[in-house]
Amino acid sequence: MVALLLSVALAVSPSVIGKPADREALKKTMAQVIETTALKKARVSVQVVSLEDGQVVFARDADELLNPASNVKLFTAAAALTRLGPEYRFETDFLTDAELKDGKAKVLYVRGKGDPSMNTERLYAVVSELLHAGLKEVSGDVVVDDSWYDGEREAPGFDQESGDRAYLAPTGALSLNSNVVGVYLRPSDAMGGAATVEIEPASDYFTLEGHVGTGTATQRRFTVNSGLDKDKVHQKLEVDGFVPYGKGVWSAWKKIDQPALYFGNTLKRLLTDRGVKVKGRVRAAAAPANAKMLYQAQSDSLDLVLKKLQKHSSNFVAEQLIKQLGAEVKGPPGTTAKGIEVVEEMLQREVGLSRGTYVMRNGSGLNDTNRFSAAQTNRLLKAMWDKFPLAPEYMSALGIAGKDGTLKYRFEGTDAVGRLRAKTGTLETVSALSGYVQAVSGERFVFSILVNDFLGRASTVVQHIDALGAAVAATGSAGGPSAAVATLTPAPLVGPMEELKTRLKTWQAFAGKGDKKGLAFLRTSWRSERDPAVRAAIAETLYQSDPREGASVRLLLDSASAGDEVLGRLVRASRDLKAPLPLIPSLVELGVSGNGEALARLFEANRALRGDEDASKAVADGLATCANEASAEFLAALSRSPAADRDSVIESLAQGFVSQARPDAPFFAGLTAAQGSFDPALAELAKSTEVALSQRIAEAKAPALPGDASLSPVVSPTPAPPTVVPGGTR
Repeated sequence: MVALLLSVALAVSPSVIGKPADREALKKTMAQVIETTALKKARVSVQVVSLEDGQVVFARDADELLNPASNVKLFTAAAALTRLGPEYRFETDFLTDAELKDGKAKVLYVRGKGDPSMNTERLYAVVSELLHAGLKEVSGDVVVDDSWYDGEREAPGFDQESGDRAYLAPTGALSLNSNVVGVYLRPSDAMGGAATVEIEPASDYFTLEGHVGTGTATQRRFTVNSGLDKDKVHQKLEVDGFVPYGKGVWSAWKKIDQPALYFGNTLKRLLTDRGVKVKGRVRAAAAPANAKMLYQAQSDSLDLVLKKLQKHSSNFVAEQLIKQLGAEVKGPPGTTAKGIEVVEEMLQREVGLSRGTYVMRNGSGLNDTNRFSAAQTNRLLKAMWDKFPLAPEYMSALGIAGKDGTLKYRFEGTDAVGRLRAKTGTLETVSALSGYVQAVSGERFVFSILVNDFLGRASTVVQHIDALGAAVAATGSAGGPSAAVATLTPAPLVGPMEELKTRLKTWQAFAGKGDKKGLAFLRTSWRSERDPAVRAAIAETLYQSDPREGASVRLLLDSASAGDEVLGRLVRASRDLKAPLPLIPSLVELGVSGNGEALARLFEANRALRGDEDASKAVADGLATCANEASAEFLAALSRSPAADRDSVIESLAQGFVSQARPDAPFFAGLTAAQGSFDPALAELAKSTEVALSQRIAEAKAPALPGDASLSPVVSPTPAPPTVVPGGTR
């Protein structure tokens, strides 16, 4: 339906040429944003082109090759649509060695053809079809065949990052649930009790080790690690830590390592649950050419698969599509190299981008691997706009500003909402946004904004990128582009202290309710608020109301400034109100969970509040808790902080450990372990931190002595063994 409406719009909407005055206003506003914000010190490649007359309306270093991050997915999607077609469907074959006899099969073969959308729900439906086809028993093995792709699981760029995060999931011709597994943690009915750990989907592929306990309402520090088991045919999931009492179910999503075995074992479990006896094991092998088809599962059409790719920026779908292009166009097995060659051929023939003028090594844009310019990106967008049979599907897959996907919470309150469709891109020191927009005037544009090597917080850069996009959307409006920029980047307005106290009391009362029904109201209030301290209070209320939502965490971290006009004013207001200390408890809660940005904000707050005895003590206790519960992440955050902050943090840590009566805290064991790191800088930091921290603890514990305080004894505590606590070992 969406595609049909877009087709009609493309066919019948009149051409609107922008007025010279409107275009000049847009150029002036965009130049001002770039020259007066954090973008000025970054590398930027920006271009805006009218789809009405093909004129470049604005450009800034438009031909400079930069890292486009996930904007590479625009190129992957274009090649997939062009070469495979929007109606293309992925197939998964379920076969037997011979015709069923009395519902029995010796072997059940599953031959994958790269379906990136197969999930547990669809696999359950497949099992129903197999039952209806007469299958009652498999006397032998379930054999999984993923030879449609090669055995290389990682595309170039994935090797630059290690870990078990879901966005690093491997490719596979036979894949399930984007090759990730969900681990759900449900607290006990009583503090100190064992939490319930459940795996989704249930499958014999997994082994589970560890224990998770139920902590206090603010005690949230759990870890879930995923890795190939020593037998190389199972996935081991290790859990540890605490989930908070009375705050519902928590979850973590982790990648798996053997896609075909994951698929096969989950299928076996579902068959067993439905009454089909499977006597053999799951193993990987090629299905024989003469195997008999029992059932063929087909995915949704490609245009629907592309929505997951673009709206949710799925790295997994992107790399599957690259290999699928290789297999379908160049012949199986599908490889990344073959797929990239297909994309490059398409760009050469249909977009006019010559090989060698850009760099494309993978389909997802992950890490430091690809290079494109804003001008090249716009040439692609324009070429796809001109392909009438494909344009509706291509554009409908993109996120819609203020509505869905990765743009759901962006551009709120501007003319861009509903008018702008684009692909986001985010990596460390990289942010990008490219797509289509219809301005208020009716004029339609393609635009591309690529920003690399910026300084400061990523959120600030994203705010300015959004201001550029909103300016284009506002062309022809009463307020014009400048008003749109002002909406997204309002000048701060520090209000009276009495007013702040009244509003802080209101928001803290709201936060205590934990009501998710008010989330939309809170986001609107945050966006429209100009007092930075009140914005921070609203952001904390939003986080406390919905701590699992990444967007809520993001707002809190972006709003929690250690400056006097935010944290300083909030601390003074809370003291006058005899209210809980704002921001710090929420940052500690995130810091305990290992959030590096929250730890950085705590370090900044620690320095800013040194002159406030009560607040400083609260921060010191929070730092000690974070250091003990998230030792590795704490040390990593410390390594990235300025030297002045490190000294201040170590001094506060010592105070916190002494205050908590834990001078031999678990953090020291973490420091000892880090001294054996292969990273010499980290090892040296761990050593110097241990020495300095030991000295500060000794000084803090020593009685007041007449004369030189430097005579205080220096004690280097011996790391204590892990302490057994209710619910696990820490």
